Amino acid sequence: MSKHEELVVHGLPEAGVKEPQRVTPAGESVAPRIDGVSFRPAVAHVDERGSLIEVYSEGWRFTEEPVVHVYQVTIRPGQIRGPWVVHLYQHDRLFFSNGTAKVALWDGREGSPTEGLVDVRFLGVDQPGLLVIPPGVWHAIRNIGEADLSFVNLPTQPYDYADPDKHRLPVDNDVIPYRP
Repeated sequence: MSKHEELVVHGLPEAGVKEPQRVTPAGESVAPRIDGVSFRPAVAHVDERGSLIEVYSEGWRFTEEPVVHVYQVTIRPGQIRGPWVVHLYQHDRLFFSNGTAKVALWDGREGSPTEGLVDVRFLGVDQPGLLVIPPGVWHAIRNIGEADLSFVNLPTQPYDYADPDKHRLPVDNDVIPYRP
């Protein structure tokens, strides 16, 4: 039967819901994305000894800000890091390569072309890479896997211990219309 012939199936359209397009033929998501958030998939170089994954290189011209501070974060299974965090001055550059992270983003920037947009990404062992989150974009990360999740952050500002550029909201709040 060709795609243009009608197939009669009991329960359609009353009970069934047509699956929408989720990816392009090249495998890229068609979901709306927040302006200024970018993702660079990682490439693993694998041989009999193991693997090597590059985290960051100035030569990629992926981000122009220098590396000034680097730290690793671990999240236990089922836990949320944040819960919601936003920075006013720094970009977060988060590198995921293991575990299973659900990264929820919400554009809280007034006047942004994607103001108010929710953008959810699933990153880690199955989708390793570097995620850049600009100032004004709220983010929360949940470990949805069964083992500890870890990621590396290469923020664009060194951490100011006396006056951190970090603001938080609880998971349940009246500002962000999504629960990670």
